[in-house]
Amino acid sequence: MSNELNPFDRSFESLEALADTISEVLGCAITIEDANHRLIAYSTHEAQTDPVRIATIVGRRVPEKVIASLWREGFIQRLMNSEDPVPIKALDDVKLGRRIAISIRNNREVLGYIWVLEDARQLEEADFLQLKHASRAAKTKLLQLQQQKRKEQEGFEDFFWQLLTGHISSGDAVRQKSDKLGIPLMDCFQVMVVEFDSDISEQRAQQIRYLISTTQRIRIALHIVDRTQLVLLGTSSSRNQFAADSSEFLRLFAQQMKDRFGVSPGQTAIGNIYEDYGLVEKSYREALSVLQVKRQFPQETKRFIHYRDLGFYRFLPLMAEENRIHAHTNPSLLKLRQYDREHNGNLLHTLEVFLLQDSNVKDAADALHVHTNTLNYRLKRISEIGDIDLKDMDQKVSLYLDLKSEKL
Repeated sequence: MSNELNPFDRSFESLEALADTISEVLGCAITIEDANHRLIAYSTHEAQTDPVRIATIVGRRVPEKVIASLWREGFIQRLMNSEDPVPIKALDDVKLGRRIAISIRNNREVLGYIWVLEDARQLEEADFLQLKHASRAAKTKLLQLQQQKRKEQEGFEDFFWQLLTGHISSGDAVRQKSDKLGIPLMDCFQVMVVEFDSDISEQRAQQIRYLISTTQRIRIALHIVDRTQLVLLGTSSSRNQFAADSSEFLRLFAQQMKDRFGVSPGQTAIGNIYEDYGLVEKSYREALSVLQVKRQFPQETKRFIHYRDLGFYRFLPLMAEENRIHAHTNPSLLKLRQYDREHNGNLLHTLEVFLLQDSNVKDAADALHVHTNTLNYRLKRISEIGDIDLKDMDQKVSLYLDLKSEKL
């Protein structure tokens, strides 16, 4: 096809030049985004615009609320699954004007999007053909950009692993290297871990990167995939609300993974907040400790997410190790376990439920699905066999902690 029929059948020195050409051909304002809705080029044709285009240009990415609205209306899904232009109706709730959009594709992979603002004129069938030509012209440029981004990401991941494993433990050294890599680090940070039920595939990793890139609730400076786990370095300019914002980010992340991609992440955990970036490994280990405790005690800790939530649970690994070194077993628990084994009883489980219910007979009986008289009889036998005073708080606390540490 000649250049007269296809003005995009030539090389372009930049994506900005391509955006200007699309604008000239269609007579509309143009923006070009990557697959994560970050702005990479826009036309200088400014005769017509709307608040969303202005916000996108100023912020260098599409506002999060606009992306969410496009997902709710099904437009992003259609763009991901189609090679043809997709009409986008005006969305008054986010002040988005009418548009035509098309995905830029490399086979089935979406590299980015071209957005045409239709305020100046309404596109016709011939314009759709030109838009498809423009999409193919953008493909080469975006493949080059993608290759560059992948090399950058490999450098970021290597840097993050050095932080997580403590190979860089000086805050000054961390900031020097982050400056060299062009990674902005704010005043404080915390490490977050999201655990999935199976190994994270490359397709799943792309979906994860999409959600991380489009969120504007907190800043994710670095992220890495480690088999079944997604590890994130969240940063903030202030401790105020940082913990709450991180919790809300993970809640929304899990919800969006389920709503948009049909996958529900498993457990999530967050380490403590620090200002010294030499302590990234410490925050990471704290997050992993939260996951370990949640696996061992799923019911008791189902609401835990921050390391600070653990309370006495954070000491259980130390207690278990102490008991192992000194070959210690609580003598009362030993007697009850032996009795249960010889008589096919359940006194040990009864004691654990009773302590878990804060020594409340009615609540414990309900949890065990027995009558209160039955429970009182069992408690009497527990006291006799285990030589336990169930009115002695110190003894009950020791029993409770020994029961928990044994599970580790």
